[in-house]
Amino acid sequence: MSERDAAAREPEPGAAVPRQEGPEAPSGVDLARVALRAAKEQARARGAAVVQRKQARRGGLRSGARADGRDPLPLGAAISRLITERGWEAPAAVGGVMGRWPQLVGQDVALHCSPERYDEDERVLTVQCDSTAWATQLRLLAPTLVARLNSELGHGTVKLIKVLGPAGPPRSYGRLRAPGSRGPGDTYG
Repeated sequence: MSERDAAAREPEPGAAVPRQEGPEAPSGVDLARVALRAAKEQARARGAAVVQRKQARRGGLRSGARADGRDPLPLGAAISRLITERGWEAPAAVGGVMGRWPQLVGQDVALHCSPERYDEDERVLTVQCDSTAWATQLRLLAPTLVARLNSELGHGTVKLIKVLGPAGPPRSYGRLRAPGSRGPGDTYG
């Protein structure tokens, strides 16, 4: 077969290659595609092995030109990632509520009542009031407040609000103490 016959059989660049039916092996452009694909896969495998050997020689992974999990993060992103990894979403949200207490309950209630602690296991928010009147008022507002907090934090975050009355002054034991009295705590309750 001469070179002129071989050139006559090859299609012009950009022309469609007719498909041959039957059990014949691929030829021409199809063979080139298969060979190129195999060469690319081999090069990828060699490249990955070379990178692994270099990293092992250098003493482990190092940050390169592209972003990965070892690169420095902005503080907010790092804290959000830490909260998510440790499962602290609910306590962090409740902590945010303690900071935004005046916006959630109103200024007048916030002046007389303040959140003290949150029990994550029981899902109970404990609130301290400065008088029995405000404690009673907050007990009446508790169902509405629980619904509002759950809408802000997610359903079921707060199940109960425990309202504490005012704490009396410390008991002092002295000469002028009446027997049987419980001290200044007698009037609070």
